[in-house]
Amino acid sequence: MLAPRPPDSLAYDWAVALLGFWFLGGLFLDGWAHHHIPELESFFTPWHAVFYSGFLAVAAFLMASAIRNRGQGYSWRQAVPRGYEHAILGVLIFLAGGLGDMVWHELFGVEADIEALLSPTHLILALGGTLMVSGPLGAGWQRQRSPQELPHGWVTLLPQLISVTFVLSFWSFMTQFAHPLVDTWAAAGYRPPAPRGITMLRQALGVTGFLLQTGILMGPVLLIMQRWRLPFGSLGLVFALNATLMSFMHDQYRFIPAAAAAGLGADLLIYWLKPTVVRPRALRVFACTVPIGYYACYYLVLAVTQGIGWSVHLWTGSIVLSGVVGLLLSYLLVPPFQERSPATLLSF
Repeated sequence: MLAPRPPDSLAYDWAVALLGFWFLGGLFLDGWAHHHIPELESFFTPWHAVFYSGFLAVAAFLMASAIRNRGQGYSWRQAVPRGYEHAILGVLIFLAGGLGDMVWHELFGVEADIEALLSPTHLILALGGTLMVSGPLGAGWQRQRSPQELPHGWVTLLPQLISVTFVLSFWSFMTQFAHPLVDTWAAAGYRPPAPRGITMLRQALGVTGFLLQTGILMGPVLLIMQRWRLPFGSLGLVFALNATLMSFMHDQYRFIPAAAAAGLGADLLIYWLKPTVVRPRALRVFACTVPIGYYACYYLVLAVTQGIGWSVHLWTGSIVLSGVVGLLLSYLLVPPFQERSPATLLSF
């Protein structure tokens, strides 16, 4: 008698994670090419080839396993291991987005600059790609049924950590127009002097980048730390790998050590505070402190390498506001009047 689902395995997770690196790496390689070769207009480039061949590799692996399991008697709805259903959906969405993108180009022309990131068909492609690379995360999430079964070692959790990094990085890429690792608006001499109105717009865009990227970063972090007992260094890896991918596109490698240090600081906070939904005060301190530490490290690198062009009021305020965003996200995880322990009902 067949099991309800094909058996899942760590090897399957690793296969999807490694193929996902090919896929996502191609995306960032294409981003690097567009930044370093401004006149690049053709679809047929080596960098596009890496990206789309990566998609085909992930899609082929998932579809081949589904077809094989279908031949063994599983229905199409149950033909992949538990947690990978949305990855198959991602393949279909990506294909639909690709076909729609060709029609969109015929109707409205080819996008340029920020248009290429916000085009509806490109956002459909991003959604499909996100679902594909999140397969190991979803599989690991559904694999355990009780807290006692939850893994907490590097061997069992590394594919999930890589997968959540890919999800984070996909949307860091799609919002690179407001990312501190792409445009260092706070750096001294980053742009020529401008009229006061233009200067204020630059400052507003810079601060907006801190707030937006804090939300994109802390959402996945708060999610996984409540599901698994993360081994020390987990967030250091996630932060450093994400910063490496973003820095690669625009040659901002100086920020990689800062991101790694901020991630290790977050790991230390998990070790000391043990933030969970039943320890809401610790959770809120963690959610507020991590982005503050991240951007404190960021400004430290700017100060050492280039100098900070913003006033002390502006750069310190942007750090505090990023902490506020993290704190507010913690209230989505544990609303103030739905905390599990009555004794902490009024916390924060």
